[in-house]
Amino acid sequence: MEEGCMINSNFLGISLFMRCLRMLVRILVLLYLAGAPALAQTLCQPNASNGCRVRISIKTALGNQAYEWNENEMFLFRATMAFAMRRYYKTETYNVDNIIMCNQTLRVSFWFVVTSPENSTMLIPKADVEKAVRMSRHRINNAFLLTDRTLEFLGIHPTLAAPVNPDTPPWLIVFGVVIGAVFAGIIALLVSSLLQKRRKEKGMMEDGQDEEDRQMKGVENDNVLDGIYNRGFTDDDRFTKL
Repeated sequence: MEEGCMINSNFLGISLFMRCLRMLVRILVLLYLAGAPALAQTLCQPNASNGCRVRISIKTALGNQAYEWNENEMFLFRATMAFAMRRYYKTETYNVDNIIMCNQTLRVSFWFVVTSPENSTMLIPKADVEKAVRMSRHRINNAFLLTDRTLEFLGIHPTLAAPVNPDTPPWLIVFGVVIGAVFAGIIALLVSSLLQKRRKEKGMMEDGQDEEDRQMKGVENDNVLDGIYNRGFTDDDRFTKL
């Protein structure tokens, strides 16, 4: 009987301890949730040394197809920034919770800071955040259907695209164009000379034929016409008798 009472008392003690432990965990979670906004507000402030300001012009970019900036869009921005930080540092430890936003305005303007994955109270230097933004600027713009002018990271200039080096050197292209023009001019000159020669020969043949026609028709209807009269080709008996 005494052993049964002892077992029951031990069981009740363990149960009571577990209840107290659960209550303590809940209290800590509530305290954390209550202190998280205050901590975020402390870390993210306008004009902070490690803060970055963003200004978005959705209506200017999309006009009638502009979407509303809401909590979902803010979550997407934090997700894209976490992606940019992961890509820059080549690590998978950055999450949405590491991107803290503050001082949001109705004209879609806000500040944000990035916290360290190892220590949520330590901020990532602004210089590293700027480099991460430059590296993934195109991907961030595409996520919101915007451009560098309508999604502005104030103070962070976009990295210019590297110049495209053509496979063929420019001087070789210019040389080819010049040589092609020279050959085209030579061919045009030869063709023009050949055409002029043919036209001249054709004109001389036509002139000779006209002259022959005039000689053949020197006498017509017993009338002497202009031209040369060849008696060897006449049918008149006066000129054919010996």
